[in-house]
Amino acid sequence: MSGIEETKGSVVRVATLSTPNADKYRRQLCKHFAHKLPVTEDETSGLIPFSIGDCRVRSEGETLIMELTSPSDAEMTQLEDVVARHLVRFAFREELAIDWHPA
Repeated sequence: MSGIEETKGSVVRVATLSTPNADKYRRQLCKHFAHKLPVTEDETSGLIPFSIGDCRVRSEGETLIMELTSPSDAEMTQLEDVVARHLVRFAFREELAIDWHPA
């Protein structure tokens, strides 16, 4: 990701979603979590540093790419849940299937 380098952990999962609102959802995730976390973002990507791991989110046209890194499987499960629940809430007008898989 352009200029956003720091990561936490060795467990990595990725979800790639096709949606015409990819950029909107990327911005919403970053803005929402920036109220409590030191989010870093640029024109197409963001880094959300949770205590249990990091969420890198990037929009490329109609594609939203989310990459999670976490120190353990247990924390990864929690991180996947937090990010997915928020995204589903923002995208309530769409049926998004979030499928996390190893990077």
